[in-house]
Amino acid sequence: MLIQCTKKLLDAIERKPVAYEEKNLLFSWHANLITLNRKKTVVLVNDKTRYAVVLYGLKAKDFKRLDEIILNAIRMTLLDECIDEEIIEEYIKQSKEIVYGKTKNSSYVGKMNAACNVVYLYEDLLLDNTVYQTFVSKVASRYWVGKQEEGYISPSKEMFKDLEAFAGRPIFKCRAVELKVTLEMENHNIWRRLIVPLNSTFTQLHKVLQAAFGWLDYHLHEFFIYGDEMQDISFINHPSYNKAGYKPVVNLVSDEEAFDYLNDNGIEMRFEKGIKLSEYIPQYKRLLYVYDFGDNWRHYIEVERVIDDYDKNYAICIDGEGNAPPEDVGGEYGYDKFLEIISDKNNPEYEGTLVWGEYQGYRDFDIEDVNKNIKFVYDSFLL
Repeated sequence: MLIQCTKKLLDAIERKPVAYEEKNLLFSWHANLITLNRKKTVVLVNDKTRYAVVLYGLKAKDFKRLDEIILNAIRMTLLDECIDEEIIEEYIKQSKEIVYGKTKNSSYVGKMNAACNVVYLYEDLLLDNTVYQTFVSKVASRYWVGKQEEGYISPSKEMFKDLEAFAGRPIFKCRAVELKVTLEMENHNIWRRLIVPLNSTFTQLHKVLQAAFGWLDYHLHEFFIYGDEMQDISFINHPSYNKAGYKPVVNLVSDEEAFDYLNDNGIEMRFEKGIKLSEYIPQYKRLLYVYDFGDNWRHYIEVERVIDDYDKNYAICIDGEGNAPPEDVGGEYGYDKFLEIISDKNNPEYEGTLVWGEYQGYRDFDIEDVNKNIKFVYDSFLL
């Protein structure tokens, strides 16, 4: 494998560049050393696909074993893309020894710098507890980039296409869970059945749920994850209250300001940033997703089964029923009033309410439309 480094990176690793030409550009990368949040960061960009891999918070000792770290970073990032582990190991095996050289020409340097500029945009998503920034790598690799002969390309899609050609077979294989998500309402039956890769983050699950129910992500949200212990009856008025009586083991919040409020109920609170489903699922099989603390939309989530060989790297909706309420309708009472108005064309508020509802995201449940929106979440890594 050829790693073509900027002078700054070559100085940091104390290596003299060697003259070497990698014939297969899938095994050739350009690398730059930049500073993010006052920490040393290496951005690797594949010469064939322009796929990016990010290393963050590197210490002096890390530069001495950069060969090992680079291979681990590629391995872990591709695993996080749901690439079959056997294909990844074959790629690593065929990479052979890592060789360090100088950057090739201004064209490749420009592509590398463009990737670095994208990484700069997402420095707030970098995790402090690991060198391997797989999530930011995936986000950066989904930025469409210009390619002279092909217009714009997606580096991630190019990498998937080339790995499939390299392997000669489909490349995706990962663990996933089938979830039944039910919106808690007295007078309506609204639910979705989803399959979600376990290496998705809870932020991604939030986006999937937004797409599945037609929400527009106007408001804050949180997750509660439940164990087998039963709640004290005093929890009945608490946001974490579970209708079956289970007590939560953790509360995952989407806004760091939540930590400013007194939490004296003994429930661990964590910021959801970077936390994957696999950290809690399938060990725990009951969750609650609360969206919009005003209208208080409570979605009960049940883990129905685990899938060991899921053949996609994104979530899908496989079933569902019912139209979710529009945003800011005023809770279930407001939704009932909304439905009453739009069911009566003689009502003087009919046309205005119908237009307002469409503007607020109200539409009939359409599984094809839902899946298009979910796929877009993963293709663009909307955050």
